[in-house]
Amino acid sequence: MIELKRTVLVVDDQKLNREILHDILEDEYVVVCAGNGQEAMDILMEKGKKFAAVLLDILMPVMDGYEVMEKMQKTPGLSEIPILVTSQIIEKEYELKALNMGASDFVSKPFNGEILKKRLYNLIQMHESAAAVGVMERDNLTGLYSKEGFCCRMKEVLKSGQDILYDVIAVDIEHFKLFNDTYGVDEGDRLLRYVAYKIVAESERCNGICARVYADQFLIFLERQEGYAIGMVNNINRIMENYPLDMKIHVKMGVYEVHDGTVPVNSMCDRAFIAVKAAKGHYENDVAYYDDSIREKLLLEQQIGDDMVHALRNEQFNVYFQPKYDLTTGEMAGAEALVRWQHPTKGFMSPKEFIPIFEKNGFITELDMFVWNKGCNYIADWQKKYGVTVPVSVNVSRKDIYKQNLPEILKEIVEENGLKPENLHLEITESAYTENPEQLILIVEQLKKEGFIIEMDDFGSGYSSLNMLAELPIDVLKLDMKFLQNKGEQSKIENIMSSIVELAKKINLFVIAEGVEMEKQISMLKSMKCDMVQGYYYAKPMPAAQFEKMCLQ
Repeated sequence: MIELKRTVLVVDDQKLNREILHDILEDEYVVVCAGNGQEAMDILMEKGKKFAAVLLDILMPVMDGYEVMEKMQKTPGLSEIPILVTSQIIEKEYELKALNMGASDFVSKPFNGEILKKRLYNLIQMHESAAAVGVMERDNLTGLYSKEGFCCRMKEVLKSGQDILYDVIAVDIEHFKLFNDTYGVDEGDRLLRYVAYKIVAESERCNGICARVYADQFLIFLERQEGYAIGMVNNINRIMENYPLDMKIHVKMGVYEVHDGTVPVNSMCDRAFIAVKAAKGHYENDVAYYDDSIREKLLLEQQIGDDMVHALRNEQFNVYFQPKYDLTTGEMAGAEALVRWQHPTKGFMSPKEFIPIFEKNGFITELDMFVWNKGCNYIADWQKKYGVTVPVSVNVSRKDIYKQNLPEILKEIVEENGLKPENLHLEITESAYTENPEQLILIVEQLKKEGFIIEMDDFGSGYSSLNMLAELPIDVLKLDMKFLQNKGEQSKIENIMSSIVELAKKINLFVIAEGVEMEKQISMLKSMKCDMVQGYYYAKPMPAAQFEKMCLQ
């Protein structure tokens, strides 16, 4: 078996010395050369983990050997590389300074080739033997502690019984997977080493112990200081703004304050990561502190995620209907289909509890298809029973619009129930437009060609845009009456709402007001010439059987 050559870095400002060392070592090593300390650091920052040792001159321009050693000692992944100092200066104080700054050995010039090779060999062997013993304790990429080594050090500190308050901090790089996909694994590794170096530098004043536990996830165990966490994350993110790539690099932190030293250290680390999850995805918050409410929320999300497929298969979800009324005649003129979950242990669950979770994990598309099918089933059943066609509105979530075959899916559901596309009204939200207007416009145009009625839901409750009304081929505008609850002069708000209705009429849109709860709202909407209303003033969402009894029989 052929043994691969180890790679060593020779750093010397004299070309002749570099050539001599290259000639001495080239038979046994791959030799990389640098002409000064700055050049050496650039090479080490890019390819540090490949070097078995560094042969380092002391007196050099640009950056001397002492400064190189100082920077290597502060850089995760470089501090472990053995350094063999080569110098013409043989005074003991220079040798002692070099050894104190991290040098492993010291040889003087001119070189004795055999002695130099033997010292270098022994140095590398000693380092590799020590590394083999500590391989479970250190992360190979960054030189930080591994999870196992980190937890061992935490236990040692906590057992010391000192009257000091400690925190565990989890650090996560936002969108690191996207960064890796965009720039490649090598650049991703370079970023991880850089972040590791900054974490170490920022935590030094609190006597921090640092670890890389997985991919872009780091841990810090340190003495608590007032306001340090926010200052630390701000400093790191400010530094990362100058990272030499186009993509913005941003880190989030989760803090677990250690109050009970008897809690297993693994649990402390887990709780720090639970906290960092609460900070991820929120632009305004870079630091989150662990408390039991965060844990309970995540446990609920986990349970809902675990139960959702079984719930759909076992018909725990039910479709409720809320009637819509024609403001001119006062008669029922349609309905909106809404989903409810009768959980076997939690009982009746509000959509606010599970819809956001389904939108996050993608299950919302499965649930929407269930509601589309059930809605069409009921429309067809009511046609047979009562000889009337009740148009039913169903929700089309933001996730649904990314299905390229969405028009075909909906058309097939309608045709299987013997219905026409105009019997099923499709509600889209304005947030879907702000997220991806091009995709939404494309899908809505296809749905319109098939004959579906398109309703813009919750208009006025979020970021409403006139561009949206101009670009989207919608049929119905649904106004959320929560708009009237906005802070401000009530007459001004009502005038704005009246103008929206008037504008909708001018561009031939049908207008429905939802969330109507009071009689004075009815009078106001009539004066605005709104077409239809729905809300608690008339009826709450109800099971299909109750809807039939109230509205059809």
